[in-house]
Amino acid sequence: MKQGIHPEYKVINVHCACGNSFDTRATTDNIAVEICSACHPFFTGKQNLIDTAGRIEKYMQKYNLADKKSND
Repeated sequence: MKQGIHPEYKVINVHCACGNSFDTRATTDNIAVEICSACHPFFTGKQNLIDTAGRIEKYMQKYNLADKKSND
């Protein structure tokens, strides 16, 4: 490796909008994030499931389309 061309790789503290903070290594001095593993719904298990039942039926009714099945 060439000397003097690589940035300094140091330990920094990452701050999340939820108040969580953790240490990691990076070349920047400060990292602020809006969402982290402590508050992200995928990792916390508190996902809001969207009820999508009836969307196809609503579309078919809106445009007066009949349910056509092909016999192929």
